[in-house]
Amino acid sequence: MDTVNEHVHCLIIGSGPAGYTAAIYAARANLKPVLYQGIQPGGQLTITTEVENYPGYPDGIQGPDMMVHFEKQAARMGTDIRYGLATNVDFTKPPFKVQIDEEKWIEADTVILCTGASARWLGIESEQRLNGYGVSACAVCDGFFFKEKEVAIVGAGDTAAEEALYLSKICSKVNMFIRKGEMRASKIMQQRVIDTPNIKVFWNTEVDEILGDNKVNAVRIVNNLTKEKTELNVSAVFIAIGHTPNSDILKGWLDMDESGYIKTIPGTAKTNIEGIYAAGDLQDKIYRQAVTAAGSGCMAALDAERYLSSLPQPPK
Repeated sequence: MDTVNEHVHCLIIGSGPAGYTAAIYAARANLKPVLYQGIQPGGQLTITTEVENYPGYPDGIQGPDMMVHFEKQAARMGTDIRYGLATNVDFTKPPFKVQIDEEKWIEADTVILCTGASARWLGIESEQRLNGYGVSACAVCDGFFFKEKEVAIVGAGDTAAEEALYLSKICSKVNMFIRKGEMRASKIMQQRVIDTPNIKVFWNTEVDEILGDNKVNAVRIVNNLTKEKTELNVSAVFIAIGHTPNSDILKGWLDMDESGYIKTIPGTAKTNIEGIYAAGDLQDKIYRQAVTAAGSGCMAALDAERYLSSLPQPPK
């Protein structure tokens, strides 16, 4: 391993609601946190438009503006906020070592990991162009904006089924596109979808294109068996084909589930290595909300503070 360039007390990797909240609490506890923002400063909220379900914003707020507020608050408390991406780790023993941008090694007495998860996308051009303008990867976040409208959802697993059922309570009609002739969701979830009158399931169907200039107007689908293409007028397309936790550099070090989400001890942000903590979507595949991510960031900072307080203090 290359020479360590810097030693810090508390190192935070990631800058979404979890990372910035951890930074606020760590700074107030005088842990002198250093936070690296990662590849997408502000996290997934920076590609979200209106946020109406975060407490304290009665009129709603744009996702990017909200993350600017988080960042400013963390900085005001004393967090050293830096650009940079964690590219490698060595958690053999404390102090723990993290490589930044494939060149600089930092050692830290404690590390809080908030690298988040990335939504999986279909990979079509219109999907990214209209992201935030009717294309979304979170029905719970954005379904409300399409109340009484006709929408579409893509996916075949439990998450897709749950989101389709959620949307069915808000939207006039939900068109569900499933690539194969069967769903991957549990039997009970499949039955609930089929029993819901305003959900229409399209089997063996994929999205060919999402149509619209400044907002979603329609979706063009293709039947995988007949190759027939059809256009449906919808106001939104929800992509529910899963998320990928940003945990690649942590493999081999921390306990993970089969999907790569970090396992934490229930009720804490503690990982299997004492002094290493995980918060936000990196360890939460169930809720995935800004408010729950922020809450877990708070937990991680408090856990880190208690851990550091328990260490033998060097003589003055």
